[in-house]
Amino acid sequence: MVRWRRWAAWVCLAAAWPAHVLGTAPSASAPTSRFAAQVTLEGPIGPAAAEYFDDAAMRATRDGAVVIVLRMDTPGGLAESMRQIVAGMLASRIPVLVLVAPSGARAASAGTYILYAGHIAAMAPATHVGAATPVPVGGRTPLRPAAPGDAPGTAGSAPKPRAEEDAESAKILNDAVAYLRSLAQLRGRNAAWAEQAVRGAATLTATEAARQGVIDFVADDVPDLLAKADGREVRLGDRRLTLHLRGIAVRDYPPDARTRFLGIITNPTVAYLLLLAGLYGLVLEALHPGALLPGIGGGICLLVGMYALQLLPVNYAGLALMGLGLGLLAAEAINPTVGALGVGGLVAFAVGSVMLMDSAVPGYRVNLGVIAGIAVAAAASLAWIVWMVLRTRRTRQGVADPAMAADLGVLLEPVGATGDAWAMVRGERWQVRCATALPAGASVRVVRREGLLLWVEPA
Repeated sequence: MVRWRRWAAWVCLAAAWPAHVLGTAPSASAPTSRFAAQVTLEGPIGPAAAEYFDDAAMRATRDGAVVIVLRMDTPGGLAESMRQIVAGMLASRIPVLVLVAPSGARAASAGTYILYAGHIAAMAPATHVGAATPVPVGGRTPLRPAAPGDAPGTAGSAPKPRAEEDAESAKILNDAVAYLRSLAQLRGRNAAWAEQAVRGAATLTATEAARQGVIDFVADDVPDLLAKADGREVRLGDRRLTLHLRGIAVRDYPPDARTRFLGIITNPTVAYLLLLAGLYGLVLEALHPGALLPGIGGGICLLVGMYALQLLPVNYAGLALMGLGLGLLAAEAINPTVGALGVGGLVAFAVGSVMLMDSAVPGYRVNLGVIAGIAVAAAASLAWIVWMVLRTRRTRQGVADPAMAADLGVLLEPVGATGDAWAMVRGERWQVRCATALPAGASVRVVRREGLLLWVEPA
């Protein structure tokens, strides 16, 4: 009886054990849950895109996806974010199939590296790839593309550059060349053209890329990609795997709320507006202590904007100029100088705003229309302040005795020849005295002031 129970337990355990562990395949009639996880990258490659891919790849692997389909359309982006995505693709436990789609899309700059890193690389018709020359962040001039007739090893060199800049640019260029060539050699793709894409900013259409071995094939869409990739062998780590993808389902993996929020605040224009809102909120709180709302909202906006800026290619000289400009504008509002501080602050603010983001990085620049609109609004505010200052200087003093002479008022009660009464003058209640008796409601004119007593006469 004990032996029978042992055998029954072993049979139950074998029946419950996963089929892929035992090495058995499900029958043709049995339903399967095999699917491809689709991840879509659109727009510039930045911190939000890198975090989105890492999170989606992790969820897809946990859910049991067979492959990850990376559908891409990008003008390029930040090198650090691109390298993070490529590192995730190389470390993936399931194959990553990259498709540049839909028609009219591109895999430019950083997108070229991501395309080369895919286990399978494909492009839709009327798409293009290339222009992978690195752009140094910080305002330095990028290397020029290679020209016909350049001697070997001199492609990409600038005419008579300064020695330090030339050495630094050469290091960046050679590092990018080696990185893309290593990806090409790993995936068995055209390494020579990879170097041309970096040194000479070369580009190819989908058909040309397939003919030159830059991609594996041209695919119209994701189902066509899966059908054409079926039966191909890919290298996954130290082993080789044959893909069986024909007819499998496709499950979309959209970004989560945190990734969407990160994508919004790392938009250079949004980060710029958050920074301004935070600074203006703190200035308003300083000018009106106890208002609370400007200070609380400004502090939140400033912290979120600073978090976004530390993820972006920020020019700190531009940030300093913006701070100086806002400080001068605030000083003009507190202590008017008839425009001297204000004009300097406006110029510093506008120049700093243009310099804030490195405009050479694709997709990472502040919208010039937003900068112009804010500068115009600041100029209008400055003009209003100057106009108010000049108008105040031209008006009469409001506290001296001559200032109230000839002012008109209305009696609030009857006034006699010897008694005093109350009258409304300049919106204030004044004690008045008149040489003649007047009824309540009569109009009077101020003759002179004696302390807090006004002498009036009928108007």
